[in-house]
Amino acid sequence: MELKRKSREEFMAAAKEYGGYYDEEETVFEKKAPVPYLHFRSFDRQKWLQLTFSTRLGGVSKGYLSSLNLGWDRGESRENVCENYRRYCVSIGGDADKLILSDQIHETTVCYVDEKYCGGTDIEKKLKGVDGMITDIPEVLLATSFADCVPLFFCDPKKKIIASSHSGWKGTVAEIGKCTVQKFQDMGSAVEDIQVLIGPSICQECYEVSADVAGKFAEVYDKPEIGQIIKKGRVTSEGEQKYQLDLWAANWFQLKRAGIVPEHMHLAGICTCCNHGLLFSHRASHGKRGNLNGFLRIR
Repeated sequence: MELKRKSREEFMAAAKEYGGYYDEEETVFEKKAPVPYLHFRSFDRQKWLQLTFSTRLGGVSKGYLSSLNLGWDRGESRENVCENYRRYCVSIGGDADKLILSDQIHETTVCYVDEKYCGGTDIEKKLKGVDGMITDIPEVLLATSFADCVPLFFCDPKKKIIASSHSGWKGTVAEIGKCTVQKFQDMGSAVEDIQVLIGPSICQECYEVSADVAGKFAEVYDKPEIGQIIKKGRVTSEGEQKYQLDLWAANWFQLKRAGIVPEHMHLAGICTCCNHGLLFSHRASHGKRGNLNGFLRIR
């Protein structure tokens, strides 16, 4: 199975419009690993950390959850989900006992975490109502769930701080990316040192939204930005105008406004919906799906 990537022409057009750097080879698919996973060249260069992203391959789940569902609320037994986490951690060389799991609710709480939040041998989820995690503690393994929403991964190479945040459309409008940058600054980071990866998530061509959602973005983004973030889509048989939402662009502009320099912002460029055979997608499956996870740790 191969990743479907955006073309070079699409990346170059995006680079021109956003004013940033794009590379269609940012994402690497380790399909021969015991449990396959994705990783990203920009963060691979940071030898002091490890960032990986799961696929739907290599686990014990069955049916529409097959085979590596990492979601606790998808109708699967706890035993299967725990086994999937353990298999994945072995594949990336991590410790399942060190997993820190959060319970995303599409808001903007970013929590500092340390060893007391680790799930232990039972892989217990100890964080509730949290969409972002930040830490400077080595070997704790931040695990955040996604299935079309935007994963935002952060690092400060000077202060050795990492963070992972979940940015669906509600979190993006509420500026969770900006909130995460503020947490870095609260911990002593200079904003110009922070690097960000906008991870695998739904692309604009696949993400159709209603006028009310489009309107919420128009309230918080400037007109030139909205021209990139929102485009008119189809008109339904009932006469309703639909729109195509670019969450990659929305997060890009938000992070730029928060002070992240364009050279430090990277885009995975992989759509979960376009790749629904390899990655879980809420839109492609009409909600019958498992969860993907991003895994981030300081070595």
